[in-house]
Amino acid sequence: MERIEKYRSKGLKLTPQRLAILEYLDGNTSHPTAEDIYRAVKKKHPTISFATVYNTLQALLEMGEVMELTIDPERKHFDPNTTPHHHIVCTRCGKIGDVFVDYSSALELPPEVTEEFTPISNHIDFYGVCKKCNKTKRRTK
Repeated sequence: MERIEKYRSKGLKLTPQRLAILEYLDGNTSHPTAEDIYRAVKKKHPTISFATVYNTLQALLEMGEVMELTIDPERKHFDPNTTPHHHIVCTRCGKIGDVFVDYSSALELPPEVTEEFTPISNHIDFYGVCKKCNKTKRRTK
């Protein structure tokens, strides 16, 4: 209920479809695409349009309630966890995981950069192979 009021106070019109989108995103760590969200919410709300999902995500982006991840060249992913963190991506299946380590002190920028820019945040993408894909590879040998 408190969360719903937060969105309402930020001016988000809360239709049943939008509430279903917010419910799907709440605590979601799978970094879904708009298409993933659409397919999941359509099960409960068959009349929902992709435009509703997309427009809701855009509104949440503008409010700072989701992060847009562009680490997949095919499509954008969305992360409802807006606390500062990084990501790791499986190079085989595309699974995205969270990395909650602060690397700020290790990322000292050279003076020629800080003379022109004032850094306000950072984000690092790591790449590797997830546990499931590693197991699959071992079985096929």
